[in-house]
Amino acid sequence: MVAEIKVEECLGCGACEEVCPQDAITIEDGIAVVSDDCVDCGACADECPNDAITV
Repeated sequence: MVAEIKVEECLGCGACEEVCPQDAITIEDGIAVVSDDCVDCGACADECPNDAITV
C-alpha cells in the first residue's frame, strides 16, 4: 500500500518530497506523485501543510 495524494488539495509545494526517507515522492506537473517504493511511514502526511496526503 502507498500513501494517497488528494489531488484537488495538493499544492505541489514539495514538502513531502523533501522528507520522504524512501525518495518515493516526486512532483510532476505541480502535483505530488507517490511511487511503489513508499513504505507508508507517514512522514509525508505529517509534513503536508494542506493535509493532502493520507497513509
